[in-house]
Amino acid sequence: MAKDKQRQEEMKNTQLDTDVDMLSEEAQDEILRKYDPESNTRDLGSIFRKIVFVGLLAFSLFQLYTAIFGQYTAYIQRSIHLGFALSLIFILFPARKRLKKEKRGKVPFYDLILALLSIVVGLYWPLNIEKIAMQVGRLTDFDLIVGLIAILLTLEAARRAVGLPITIISSLFLVYAFLGPYFPGFLNHRGQDVKSIVRTMFYTTDGILGTPISVSATFIFVFLLFGAFLVKTGVGNYFNELAVVLAGRLTGGPAKVAIFSSALQGTISGSSVANVVGSGSYTIPMMKKLGYRKEFAGGVEAAASTGGQLMPPIMGAAAFLMVEFIGGITYWEIAKAATIPAILYFAGIWIMTHFEAKRVGLKGMQEDQIPNRKATLKKIYLLLPILGIIFFLLIGIPTMQAALYGIVLTIVVSAIRKETRIGFKDMIDALVDGARTALAVAAATACAGIIVGVVLKTGLGLGLANGLISAAGGNVFLTLVFTMIASLVLGMGSPTTANYVITSTIAAPAIITLLMLGTEPGAAVPLVVALSAHLFVFFFGIVADITPPVALAAFAASGISGGDPIKTGVTSSKLAIAAFIIPYMFVYNPALLMIGSSATEIIWVVFTALIGMIAIGAGMIGFWYRKCNWIERLLILATGLLLIFPETITDIFGLIMFGILFAIQYKTKDDESKKVAVA
Repeated sequence: MAKDKQRQEEMKNTQLDTDVDMLSEEAQDEILRKYDPESNTRDLGSIFRKIVFVGLLAFSLFQLYTAIFGQYTAYIQRSIHLGFALSLIFILFPARKRLKKEKRGKVPFYDLILALLSIVVGLYWPLNIEKIAMQVGRLTDFDLIVGLIAILLTLEAARRAVGLPITIISSLFLVYAFLGPYFPGFLNHRGQDVKSIVRTMFYTTDGILGTPISVSATFIFVFLLFGAFLVKTGVGNYFNELAVVLAGRLTGGPAKVAIFSSALQGTISGSSVANVVGSGSYTIPMMKKLGYRKEFAGGVEAAASTGGQLMPPIMGAAAFLMVEFIGGITYWEIAKAATIPAILYFAGIWIMTHFEAKRVGLKGMQEDQIPNRKATLKKIYLLLPILGIIFFLLIGIPTMQAALYGIVLTIVVSAIRKETRIGFKDMIDALVDGARTALAVAAATACAGIIVGVVLKTGLGLGLANGLISAAGGNVFLTLVFTMIASLVLGMGSPTTANYVITSTIAAPAIITLLMLGTEPGAAVPLVVALSAHLFVFFFGIVADITPPVALAAFAASGISGGDPIKTGVTSSKLAIAAFIIPYMFVYNPALLMIGSSATEIIWVVFTALIGMIAIGAGMIGFWYRKCNWIERLLILATGLLLIFPETITDIFGLIMFGILFAIQYKTKDDESKKVAVA
């Protein structure tokens, strides 16, 4: 989850000799500023640059200290975390998104006032914790004012660092909490007055200082530091280099390089847009040069980069939130459950890019465009910290401790070769860069805490769940469709962490309620039910990044490719078709999540799903061994759906149809070329 400019620097210094014109660093910066709110920062002058540097370093040192020696009480730990984030955001992020270059470095007086107010808010709990505790929920007028300021600062900081969508959604939830009696049907509730809302939002652990920011102030921050240290070793550039070595010579090589590289980038990045610009500035020009259409090149990168958020072990930091939201589950269980769905997602994109390359007649990269294999494989040790994190989690080491060990391992591994060695200055820079990346995450989780607080206070989650089930007439499939639509809408324009908080709070209860129908009231929710529901909404919330009309990852890719933004979004959604199918699969058949199923069942489900993805890929592209007519495409798509649907009878029929269609395609593959030759 390293900062975007670091990845740009790596890309600029890349050793790959591919004769491809990469985007300039300035062009990359402009695209990031346009589509990624986290990158829309000021170009500060020397004085404020030093202030921010010290502030970010202090932020990281505070988080490291509490990670190593133990955290403070919840209110103190979280409010200090919030105070650091808000105050630095108001200095770094301008109030307006588009500023003339000469105005980007100026910090107006009102932002300094907001930064000072943020410090007051951050220190209010540590300095007054005994007084507030003695009041037992009763607020003085001054408490009320501080709480109101905290809410407003959180909303404004999220608007600047994260984007407008989450701010609008959170604000609407506050309005809903206040005007509850005026809403109809299941949305109706008795309503909350201003004092009650402020109490919930800032003086309990159900609002801004709730579970989301708790996870940001603990697990997420340390993993952000891990990502920043990884970047200092040059691992981001190494991902691209390794991807070219492994996939460059294959049919349609550059597209497969993009898929491979983006899947790896997902281990250190928490942003689909940052992934697109980080690897896409290299892979998209390469795809265009080979012969891919602009929209297809952009669509491949957008779909693959978005998939990086679904790829274990990091999963855009949402896995840490999932541990807290579900409860009674380890981080490793979530990463394990998400592994097969993530593999199927990338397999789907890989298959479709392969068929598109075959359809258009595109080859792989030339030998002189491939880096030296021996030299590249010699640097495979750079992946050891990532493998180490997985190993630490696998043997049961606590998540935060595993991240700390990962940082130490990164420093040790970097010392193997001089060009990757991390010195003292690099360590300081990594601490600063990690904290900088954490600012938007802290703002997003604090703002998402407002939504969680309103849902808990009003009972909206259960009401909305019952409303969706009622609208679907109790039908499982229709309820899942309605929940999918809700997740896509709620996920538009939100970063991964906030995205998951919103969808899991509002949409996931519908699936859980549906799957629990018929059980005893108050019965514990089985792990498989909770995981299926949370991963379902997580998938669709993430896919919102490539689903028009607000497809930020696709729009960023179109900025690099020069293609039409909406067409790029449609293409990326088409390539990511697996993401629209797989969640239904694991709700109907949890074997894909590797829960409560034998090894034989898991292998069979994965086998039929992969065969089904081949059929769906061929049907979507319209090419298998030869061009498919529309009747063949429909039959091939139907075959794919039969194989993907987790039932024995559908698998049997699907395999029979797949065999017949495969035989027809293979037998007649030369007919079309003969017709072309004759013509």
